[in-house]
Amino acid sequence: MSTSAHDPATDPLSRERSHLADSRAALRAMREDVEALDIRDVTANWVNAEVLSRQIDDRIKALADLSDTPLFFGRLDYLHAPGAEQAEGAQGEQFYIGRRHVHDADGDPMVIDWRAPVSQPFYRASKKDPMDIGLRRRFGYTGGELTAYEDERLSDPDEAATTSKLLQQEIERPRVGPMRDIVATIQPEQDEIVRSGLGGTVCVQGGPGTGKTAVGLHRVAYLLYAHRERLARTGTLVIGPNKSFLHYIEQVLPALGELSVQQATVDDLVAQVEVRGTDEAAAAVIKGDARMAEVLRRALYSYVTLPTEPVVVVRGSRRWRVPAYELEELVRQLLDRDIRYGAAREALPQRIAHAVLVQMERAGEAPDDRVQDAVARNSAVKAAVKAVWPAVDPAKLVLRLLCEPEFLAEHAAGLLDEDEQKTILWARPARSVKSAKWSAADAVLIDEAADLIQRTHSLGHVVLDEAQDLSPMQYRAVGRRCTTGSATVLGDLAQGTTPWATRSWHEALGHLGKPDGVIEELTAGFRVPTDVITYASRLLPHIAPGLTPVASVRENPGFFEVRPINSTEQVVAACEELLGNEGSTGLIAADARVPALAEALTAAGLGYLAPGEETTRETRLTLVPASLAKGLEYDYVVLDEPRAVVDGEPDEHTGLRRLYVALTRAVSGLVVTHAAPLPEQLA
Repeated sequence: MSTSAHDPATDPLSRERSHLADSRAALRAMREDVEALDIRDVTANWVNAEVLSRQIDDRIKALADLSDTPLFFGRLDYLHAPGAEQAEGAQGEQFYIGRRHVHDADGDPMVIDWRAPVSQPFYRASKKDPMDIGLRRRFGYTGGELTAYEDERLSDPDEAATTSKLLQQEIERPRVGPMRDIVATIQPEQDEIVRSGLGGTVCVQGGPGTGKTAVGLHRVAYLLYAHRERLARTGTLVIGPNKSFLHYIEQVLPALGELSVQQATVDDLVAQVEVRGTDEAAAAVIKGDARMAEVLRRALYSYVTLPTEPVVVVRGSRRWRVPAYELEELVRQLLDRDIRYGAAREALPQRIAHAVLVQMERAGEAPDDRVQDAVARNSAVKAAVKAVWPAVDPAKLVLRLLCEPEFLAEHAAGLLDEDEQKTILWARPARSVKSAKWSAADAVLIDEAADLIQRTHSLGHVVLDEAQDLSPMQYRAVGRRCTTGSATVLGDLAQGTTPWATRSWHEALGHLGKPDGVIEELTAGFRVPTDVITYASRLLPHIAPGLTPVASVRENPGFFEVRPINSTEQVVAACEELLGNEGSTGLIAADARVPALAEALTAAGLGYLAPGEETTRETRLTLVPASLAKGLEYDYVVLDEPRAVVDGEPDEHTGLRRLYVALTRAVSGLVVTHAAPLPEQLA
């Protein structure tokens, strides 16, 4: 939006508040225009009307003016008009940068979407590379009201570069409720990832507080902006580790005006059977191993048998005979093509029918496509296909592998040794798919088998968060959902807490089917205070010696204390103490200690929430089992009994990783309470 030069006589803050008020009025007008649309005379039928009506409803929701979410958070004063020749004396332009585009009644922009190319210098410009920006202004808000601004004159060589106080305040601002967007605080290295192209897969390794989840969500928002039509056709999906995590992040994209992105866990993706059972860790590791994909493939194709009898098709008074050797050749050709089992099964009757049509033509007949389709549906052809290439149910295939030792041994030969086979075999074979007590790992195997039979639908883009905890077979399940699209993989190798946790991102990308994916590392910590991340990083040499420790960029070192105690009442007291501050508080404890702590909180009259429940002004305390802490954050954290967190895992290495996760959930302060000795790695 072009404006006149700044008038020193005008109070800058009043002028910016006036622009905010005008922008809000313009946004209301944009929404009212959409609400007033009459589609009765422009739709051909009720289906079109329903689709258009839904699109209008989504547009109205996207144009909502959230009272506590500023319409714009920055301003760029260009030295020259972007894209124009930088002629001497050329008039520059001024743009307000915000979460969404807002225009006035004439269509002139009042706020520019942060994803637009013209907004990029807000995140990338520097003294070394001003990107034709004369002035970058940041705005500060209190309760939705514009209360401050801060200028950075990038084109002035005499003005020294300084750290933005407003930026620091926004990073360190206490939070209550779900995760919020970071659109106002995106850093240059984060912006590069956010704006990377749709065609490539990006893997982001980021320690606690580096903003990897937010970067992944903002990348989705950017891709939807830059490739809206394509992604509207193909779809986008965010995959998280559990429902609590998804609930925590679910408001980020709607706050940016994006409503079409679906969310799911890996378990949701593969939910073809009801999961009612659990695996021992050893069995889950083997079932999650990539070797199981080949076991399944072998088992599936063992159902294909080469024909030994001819097919005789009777049509009217004529009999047409396709000999066994010719049928065998057709089957071998389909096997050699390596197409999906189901697709090959559907193709076989047409190939047999074609062989019959060749004979008809040689006999002087002139059959057409209708004759071929009729022959393909002939009872003799259908019987032959059923015998040679039978239909296979994926759940029944997996059930047979897990219940029949001989069948498993035949198809796991050279892949799984005898002990591994015994480990995954069910002690009590199930009689049917419905009665089986399937585990989460079994469901992934069924999904793999289903894809071998019929291709899984592919989306345009998938975001996979907390990816370090996935097994190779789970990576394959996710990869099937983006075979023709791309992915954003987010995680931290140091936070892997499953027995099958990812050892390297190169290996993970291979299982995902994206071996050419680019690996980026974020090491600047914006969330965790300096003293807290320094303490937690003592564990890194023991859990992930190759990773670069997170370096906190926060000016506030944060509140940190290790406090010896001798009763649960003292844990409750620590919670009450931290609740005296503004913001949310999380009490994180080993899963086994949660019931006792819940009882102590109730006895003290202290209300608390479960993970995933939204904090309010009245209830700001959440009791968090350590197994569910990953991905969540709280302004203040009380971490109960680190030793118990470690001992609650199958082995010390996994326990120390779980402890690392729990230690790094605090945004402003951490109190570690313990009666038992601390793990020696924290000494």
